[in-house]
Amino acid sequence: MDNAALTDLLAKQEITEAIHKYCRAMDRMDNELGRSIFHPDAVADYGEMFQGTGHEFIDFVYDAHAGMLVHQHQIGNILIRVEGDRAVSESYVTATFQSQTEGGPLLKRRSYGRYIDHWEKRDGHWAISRRAYLHAMDETQPIQSSEYANCGRRDRDDLSYSVLG
Repeated sequence: MDNAALTDLLAKQEITEAIHKYCRAMDRMDNELGRSIFHPDAVADYGEMFQGTGHEFIDFVYDAHAGMLVHQHQIGNILIRVEGDRAVSESYVTATFQSQTEGGPLLKRRSYGRYIDHWEKRDGHWAISRRAYLHAMDETQPIQSSEYANCGRRDRDDLSYSVLG
């Protein structure tokens, strides 16, 4: 393998890990980690849901997720093209949320879409410079309580932080 191929492969791995860290940041409500995925001047275009910077989006999501009982973001079908210190990626996302209004039923909402991200490597760090979220569909349905208690936490006291840092 030549150096250029190895450099591209390492870039793709770093970007893939950043995409997964974004999901971790969303689900653990870790704003600091979430902001690290975006350059400070990054544009976040979530259509009708949100327009602004990546850092502003992290704050927006924190407020939206705070009222939910639990949420999980999962990524699939990641494609990345690297061109030097710039890259583009497409990744499919499924986000599942549980919520309950006072006196209302327990609800599960599942949302499907894709992230189209533009990445830049600045000061040795790959981060998003522009994100477009392409919403595909969502569904909401009443559900029954889980048979088992939720063992995870939505903060840095989650077990994963003591294991992975």
